Amino acid sequence: MEHYDVVIVGSGHGGAQAAIALRQNGHEDSILMVSRDRNPPYERPPLSKEYLAGDKPFERIMIRPEKFWADKNIDLRLGCNVNEIDPVRHELSLSDDSAVTYRKLIWAGGGDARRLSCPGCDAEGIHYVRTRRDVDALKAEIDGGARRAVIVGAGYIGLEAAAVLRKLGCEVTVLEMLDRVLARVAGPELSDFYAEYHRAQGVDLRLDTAVERIEVQDGKAGEVVTADGERIACDVVLVGIGIVPSVGPLIAAGAAGSNGVDVDSFCRTTLDDIYGIGDCASHANPFADNAVLRLESVQNANDMASCAAKAIMGDKQDYNAVPWFWSNQYDLKLQTVGISNGYDSTVLRGDPTASKFSVVYLKEGRVIALDCVNSVKDYVQGRKLVVDRAQIDPELLADSETQLKEMASS
Repeated sequence: MEHYDVVIVGSGHGGAQAAIALRQNGHEDSILMVSRDRNPPYERPPLSKEYLAGDKPFERIMIRPEKFWADKNIDLRLGCNVNEIDPVRHELSLSDDSAVTYRKLIWAGGGDARRLSCPGCDAEGIHYVRTRRDVDALKAEIDGGARRAVIVGAGYIGLEAAAVLRKLGCEVTVLEMLDRVLARVAGPELSDFYAEYHRAQGVDLRLDTAVERIEVQDGKAGEVVTADGERIACDVVLVGIGIVPSVGPLIAAGAAGSNGVDVDSFCRTTLDDIYGIGDCASHANPFADNAVLRLESVQNANDMASCAAKAIMGDKQDYNAVPWFWSNQYDLKLQTVGISNGYDSTVLRGDPTASKFSVVYLKEGRVIALDCVNSVKDYVQGRKLVVDRAQIDPELLADSETQLKEMASS
């Protein structure tokens, strides 16, 4: 049976960065990365943006050139799942009928796209955006002439894809069951702005609208039927309704976790010598008053990977990274710093009608997060306000002529 000093499960940002960080921190022993994806590690955010649009070929979204992994003596086992973990014997049973043992295990399994569960949900022509293969299938349909797209879900994935599909000349209808877009990640000011912007770009955006079923025609999705009985003809359906954390083997092996896998401040699970990082890791986040949550972001994946790698190398440092996110839609660059969960008031800086503004989120008078639209300076300078939980007069915060760095130093 093969043995590796460290086995990493998952080849997204977290898994790739874990391997890189181990080598950067002086780890010289064997490393194996196991991934169900058949491609070497690549970036996921461009899938719904530049890669879908055709602006970036696959080679430009690879995290490192393929040769890098061999040069660093990091073995890749691609197209392979972990079926079972034996935490006592430190052994993994893999889908290729092999087994490997480990000294330390880093679980960076990410998540699976949450599927539709309505009648007709298994029809051809229904797509998700989680892997290169997913997007290649959607691109093939667009290249083949599909022009009527229905998108289910108005979160980041749905809205980013809507922007790209409009650019590609598609008729786009977006269905969101909640009463506003980006409802889970932003306040009403930002939601209203993005809803109006998408509609101005020709997107048929429908809120408070649930999907009842998919009508199948010749084996393929032909109509989306809403809960109120409306029928929307389509060539393709794109679903962006979140992810389901991919932690099955961990939980089956006894790891604690109800929303992903629970990890401590060093990214350790409740199983000896097993770490959890990235989208699937549920942790007490210091930037959310230590609320236990999962963060689905490149920042979180990378920083958790570094935290776990350092812990394995004997340099334990609590995970305390500042959360940040971004989204590109049309000519809008949204940058977020901090976590707005639990905010009790907001301050608007700038002018939404000029597509250049920021929303500052406050809790008990202190800055906890900012959403910045085409406002890079606010994003960069607002970071310190979030770290310091700065208490600043709302009237001053609203004055876009006064830079945030001046408030941070006052």
